[in-house]
Amino acid sequence: MLDMHQHYNWVLVGLSYAVSVLGSFAALQFALGIPLAQSPRQRWGAVLAAGTAMGGGAIWAMHFIAMLACNMGTQVTYDVLLTVASALLAIVACSLGLAIVGSGKVRFINLLFAGVLMGLGVAGMHYLGMAAMLTSAQVTYDGSIVALSVGIAIVASMAALWLAFNLRGKLQMLGSALVMGVAVCGMHYTGMSAMELMQGDTLPAGFEQGMQGEHLGLAIFVVVVMLLAVSLGLSIVRQQRRAAVSI
Repeated sequence: MLDMHQHYNWVLVGLSYAVSVLGSFAALQFALGIPLAQSPRQRWGAVLAAGTAMGGGAIWAMHFIAMLACNMGTQVTYDVLLTVASALLAIVACSLGLAIVGSGKVRFINLLFAGVLMGLGVAGMHYLGMAAMLTSAQVTYDGSIVALSVGIAIVASMAALWLAFNLRGKLQMLGSALVMGVAVCGMHYTGMSAMELMQGDTLPAGFEQGMQGEHLGLAIFVVVVMLLAVSLGLSIVRQQRRAAVSI
């Protein structure tokens, strides 16, 4: 069998980073509403909004676009159920992490527990998304690099959670979102470097029914940008109304 090498479309790599930054910025905006919530319903609404922006936008959409940016030298489609499950895993993990740290004063023990939980969820999303690949190639992983990617996911998650509850200024949040985008992409591409492909001959069952399309990455980027922009706009309007009421 022959080793296969990965090649990247750098336009889509750039788009994956942009989505990660936008999702991170939106998540930081939504996270502002968690400690300010006046009721459990408002609090969980803010948690789910921030968790969806982070898990669904900054992490899952970034992963999916980055996967489409990768030319593995073989045909690839994606199992729909596993792809959807990976998105839900990322959203749930991020929401739980935000809920734990946002439950009171940010203490290190809470930050550590939530960061580990969220980091494992993020890493789980990545490798579940990889498991969704349908291809004739045989996929194996370098265990040491996998462990490194999980470590990066945990550290990045702890940093994201700390930033979510310790920053207020727009410029500070933008800078933090840029850093978080680097961390999220760093975890993904580290995980990708752990993957080793060996050429195969047989396409798996369900290949024809899998998601595919060379322009899908750009389409996802446009949709995610629109959704996150609308969500972010609504969040900013809410904050302005809140500020006007308190004057």
